[in-house]
Amino acid sequence: MKQRLVLAVLAAMFLMFFTAALISPAHAQTTTSSSSGDKFLAAAIAFGLAAFGAGIGVGTSGSAAIAAVTEKAEVRTTALIFVVLAEAIAIYGFAIAFIILGQTG
Repeated sequence: MKQRLVLAVLAAMFLMFFTAALISPAHAQTTTSSSSGDKFLAAAIAFGLAAFGAGIGVGTSGSAAIAAVTEKAEVRTTALIFVVLAEAIAIYGFAIAFIILGQTG
Protein backbone atom coordinates (compact mmCIF):
# COMPACT_ATOMS: atom_id res chain seq x y z
CA MET A 1 0.00 0.00 0.00
CA LYS A 2 2.82 2.39 0.88
CA GLN A 3 4.68 1.59 -2.33
CA ARG A 4 1.62 2.43 -4.41
CA LEU A 5 1.40 5.79 -2.69
CA VAL A 6 5.07 6.49 -3.41
CA LEU A 7 4.63 5.51 -7.06
CA ALA A 8 1.55 7.71 -7.33
CA VAL A 9 3.43 10.70 -5.91
CA LEU A 10 6.37 10.14 -8.28
CA ALA A 11 4.01 9.83 -11.25
CA ALA A 12 2.23 13.04 -10.25
CA MET A 13 5.55 14.88 -9.95
CA PHE A 14 6.64 13.61 -13.38
CA LEU A 15 3.38 14.72 -14.97
CA MET A 16 3.65 18.11 -13.29
CA PHE A 17 7.16 18.72 -14.63
CA PHE A 18 6.23 17.36 -18.06
CA THR A 19 3.16 19.58 -18.45
CA ALA A 20 5.08 22.62 -17.17
CA ALA A 21 7.72 22.01 -19.84
CA LEU A 22 5.07 21.76 -22.58
CA ILE A 23 2.96 24.70 -21.48
CA SER A 24 5.73 27.26 -21.01
CA PRO A 25 6.30 29.37 -24.11
CA ALA A 26 9.49 28.95 -26.06
CA HIS A 27 11.74 32.01 -26.13
CA ALA A 28 14.67 32.63 -28.40
CA GLN A 29 17.89 32.47 -26.45
CA THR A 30 20.57 35.00 -27.17
CA THR A 31 23.29 33.12 -25.29
CA THR A 32 24.24 29.48 -25.34
CA SER A 33 24.89 29.17 -21.61
CA SER A 34 22.08 28.19 -19.28
CA SER A 35 21.53 30.01 -16.04
CA SER A 36 23.14 28.66 -12.91
CA GLY A 37 19.72 28.30 -11.31
CA ASP A 38 18.78 25.67 -13.87
CA LYS A 39 21.96 23.76 -13.11
CA PHE A 40 21.27 23.80 -9.39
CA LEU A 41 17.71 22.62 -9.96
CA ALA A 42 18.84 19.82 -12.28
CA ALA A 43 21.54 18.69 -9.84
CA ALA A 44 19.08 18.76 -6.95
CA ILE A 45 16.54 16.69 -8.85
CA ALA A 46 19.20 14.19 -9.97
CA PHE A 47 20.60 13.66 -6.50
CA GLY A 48 17.24 13.89 -4.72
CA LEU A 49 15.58 11.21 -6.80
CA ALA A 50 18.66 8.99 -6.64
CA ALA A 51 18.81 9.31 -2.86
CA PHE A 52 15.08 8.62 -2.60
CA GLY A 53 15.43 5.48 -4.71
CA ALA A 54 18.47 4.37 -2.73
CA GLY A 55 16.57 4.84 0.51
CA ILE A 56 13.76 2.62 -0.69
CA GLY A 57 16.25 0.04 -1.98
CA VAL A 58 18.34 -0.03 1.18
CA GLY A 59 15.25 -0.22 3.35
CA THR A 60 13.85 -3.16 1.45
CA SER A 61 17.07 -5.07 0.93
CA GLY A 62 18.38 -4.25 4.40
CA SER A 63 15.35 -5.65 6.18
CA ALA A 64 15.43 -8.75 3.99
CA ALA A 65 19.17 -9.13 4.62
CA ILE A 66 18.70 -8.98 8.39
CA ALA A 67 15.95 -11.58 8.21
CA ALA A 68 18.09 -13.87 6.05
CA VAL A 69 21.17 -13.55 8.28
CA THR A 70 19.17 -14.37 11.41
CA GLU A 71 17.99 -17.61 9.84
CA LYS A 72 21.22 -18.60 8.07
CA ALA A 73 24.49 -16.87 8.99
CA GLU A 74 26.31 -18.09 5.86
CA VAL A 75 24.44 -15.65 3.62
CA ARG A 76 25.87 -12.59 5.39
CA THR A 77 28.24 -11.62 2.55
CA THR A 78 25.64 -12.10 -0.17
CA ALA A 79 23.10 -10.06 1.76
CA LEU A 80 25.62 -7.28 2.30
CA ILE A 81 26.36 -7.14 -1.43
CA PHE A 82 22.68 -6.51 -2.20
CA VAL A 83 22.52 -3.69 0.34
CA VAL A 84 25.68 -2.10 -1.08
CA LEU A 85 24.31 -2.31 -4.65
CA ALA A 86 21.21 -0.42 -3.55
CA GLU A 87 23.35 2.19 -1.81
CA ALA A 88 25.43 2.70 -4.96
CA ILE A 89 22.42 4.35 -6.59
CA ALA A 90 22.86 7.38 -4.32
CA ILE A 91 26.55 7.57 -5.20
CA TYR A 92 25.67 7.58 -8.91
CA GLY A 93 23.22 10.42 -8.34
CA PHE A 94 25.88 12.36 -6.43
CA ALA A 95 28.33 11.91 -9.32
CA ILE A 96 25.74 13.03 -11.88
CA ALA A 97 24.97 16.11 -9.79
CA PHE A 98 28.66 17.06 -9.82
CA ILE A 99 28.83 16.50 -13.57
CA ILE A 100 25.83 18.77 -14.10
CA LEU A 101 27.28 21.49 -11.88
CA GLY A 102 30.70 21.26 -13.55
CA GLN A 103 29.42 21.86 -17.07
CA THR A 104 30.13 25.21 -18.65
CA GLY A 105 28.14 26.71 -21.44
